[in-house]
Amino acid sequence: MRRPLLSLLPALALLAACSNSNTEQQATTTETMADTAAKVPATAPHPAAPADSADPATADKTATKPLAPDTANVQNVAAYLAGLPPKAETPLAALATQPTWQAFAKDQEKSWAKYRATHTDPMKKWAATELDSVRQATTTLFYPFSGPDFLNAYTLFPTASTYVMVGLEPVGSVPSRENLANPAILPAVKKSLWSVLNFSFFRTNDMAIDLKSVNLDGAVPLIMLFAARTGNHVLAVRSVQLDAQGQLHEVADTTRAAGPKAIPGAELKLQAPDGSEKTVYYFSADLSDYKLATKDAPLKYVRSLGPLTTYVKSATYLMHKSYFSKIRNLVLERSNYLLQDDSGISMKYFPKASWQFTYYGTYRRPINLFAKQYQPELTTAYHDSLRRARPLPFGTGYNWRQTDSNLLLAKRRTPIGK
Repeated sequence: MRRPLLSLLPALALLAACSNSNTEQQATTTETMADTAAKVPATAPHPAAPADSADPATADKTATKPLAPDTANVQNVAAYLAGLPPKAETPLAALATQPTWQAFAKDQEKSWAKYRATHTDPMKKWAATELDSVRQATTTLFYPFSGPDFLNAYTLFPTASTYVMVGLEPVGSVPSRENLANPAILPAVKKSLWSVLNFSFFRTNDMAIDLKSVNLDGAVPLIMLFAARTGNHVLAVRSVQLDAQGQLHEVADTTRAAGPKAIPGAELKLQAPDGSEKTVYYFSADLSDYKLATKDAPLKYVRSLGPLTTYVKSATYLMHKSYFSKIRNLVLERSNYLLQDDSGISMKYFPKASWQFTYYGTYRRPINLFAKQYQPELTTAYHDSLRRARPLPFGTGYNWRQTDSNLLLAKRRTPIGK
């Protein structure tokens, strides 16, 4: 009975969190991404970290010595965080000989092997056929409400040359060797990855607490980790920002505060396994209408990118709501393709004459927290006997089990040009 009971834990935790919560207050036009993100319940308790890996008193004493910052060899840092061997004869290679890192690496390899079998391999096989024409047409992938989730973006769209990601998480920076030597860092990384490796999505608030506790200051370290785990080589990381006009600039002095309308970001240069170069941009911004009314640089920047392929997953149904109309309209105006689960743009907002739809998987009612976002139109579409939904061989989104998950591919009938 143990395995069936364990498999029910995430669902039971979700139901408990939802049933114990207060009645949801009436939404106002000032609700932001942060307000909604705070409501997402934990899917299940995090696994306890081994006591010896989290307790500085029992960690190897050499790992607690202050070390000089090491931000030059960013690939080495990415590998270390990912539980992959750093380059030999480097300071991080020495840290990787510690028993705590060796145990972490072994545990991560086991977790990632399971993830590859249940997610990465099925996703790659599915996308190679179902998204083949989409990939050929995709130069820039736009991923709003992404957090640091480069993992799914790259797995589904490995041929894109530019990835533009926007989330609430702070931008962050390349961790210093001193932070990497902190014996608490490895359990914190493991905890922050737990929900995405088991359920395919991050819990924003949990991740912020986990990483802040060990001075991993935002999304950049996890994007680097995902780059390493997807076979990419991290070439460079630099701080950037968008000015009030949506123009991209490098930030030479990171100690100076950005202007009141500037949007902080990071640029990561990667080399893919096939030798091609990729650019990943991550911007920390609230995409609610209320925030964009005074800081609309993200909208201006995305409009300058040309035709887009947009990907949306586990987006807390924000674009269902009237007060996320600016980002919703931008996606509909500037995308030739949109791949999303049901938490993306509600079907009622699509001009039906302009789009054609392909449905994958199974559409069920949203989890209790988002019950109000149920779409009868999707139920009808998924029960159309003449155009049956196609199989989806992996789980994704809040209904994370394969048998409960859905994706929608929307294709613009007449592609927009540059």
